[in-house]
Amino acid sequence: MIPNEKAKILIIDDEPTNLQILNEILKNDYTLSFAKDANKGWELAQKERPNLILLDVMMPEITGYDLCQKFKSNEITKFIPVIFVTALTDVGDEEKGFSLGAVDYITKPVSPAIVKARVKTHLSLVDSEEVKITRLQIIQRLGMASEYKDNETGMHVIRMSHYSKTLARAIGYSEEGAEEILNAAPMHDVGKIGIPDSIIQKPGKLTEEEWQIMKRHPEIGAEIIGDHHSSLLRLAKSIALTHHEKYDGTGYPKNLKGENIPLEGRIIAIADVFDALTTVRPYKKAWEVDDALAFLKKESGTHFDPKLVTEFLNVLPKVLEIKKEWPEEMEKT
Repeated sequence: MIPNEKAKILIIDDEPTNLQILNEILKNDYTLSFAKDANKGWELAQKERPNLILLDVMMPEITGYDLCQKFKSNEITKFIPVIFVTALTDVGDEEKGFSLGAVDYITKPVSPAIVKARVKTHLSLVDSEEVKITRLQIIQRLGMASEYKDNETGMHVIRMSHYSKTLARAIGYSEEGAEEILNAAPMHDVGKIGIPDSIIQKPGKLTEEEWQIMKRHPEIGAEIIGDHHSSLLRLAKSIALTHHEKYDGTGYPKNLKGENIPLEGRIIAIADVFDALTTVRPYKKAWEVDDALAFLKKESGTHFDPKLVTEFLNVLPKVLEIKKEWPEEMEKT
């Protein structure tokens, strides 16, 4: 939503009096549209894409429950929050409304103060969710910018981020913690922005001098991300700095060993390498999945944390689903 632009609210109720009451309560703060039946409400929701829908339950032909279910099954409208405004007060009615995806329930006759408070609260939650989604998209796109230097599609950051989340959940991360791994992982190679294309895109083996330049990208990435209070950006910095460390201490840039490597760095190391191996790069063909798995097993305890390799193999079906969902071709259309 553009700053200072009024949020759009769609009010659907078959009783003109109810529409008039809600209009008086909300007209000074929001841009309102009205529908007296479910079909008109469906049409307006598709056309105007409101920020919030206030929906009556008891309407002729198509009930509010049915319409809410229709909203939540449609790609255009499924994320629009729906608040039921109804004379039904039974607990079972409320439970049904919430089970269909409504975010709140306001009983008639309505209190102006309650209507204003509930609407403001849920619009604030929408704004917060939009900020969260936008932040993730920006991080993913910045991650893709670095991947475009040595990967034609940039889909690598999407796949390896989801691999990382899957592995994090498998080893006991909470859903929130794993989600933060997902959000931070796309920044893992952002430091490649600071490496010359002649090195990044070189089809043959790097010279020793070129390799030393290439090995600077974790520290460049950490510098790009910087120091922040945000836990997400702190995590992203740690990932950028440590995902090329090796379990036996022979990695870079700090030669960290074993559990001295932050857990997030060890997780991303596996997800990153598996995806890099199984996709085409300027310097190699894509490996078969079985060959990539054999490599992970071979490097278990040297390059990779052996416990994490075991867990990665355990969640392989989910990993392969992700690989199929985000193929390289998607960016070519």
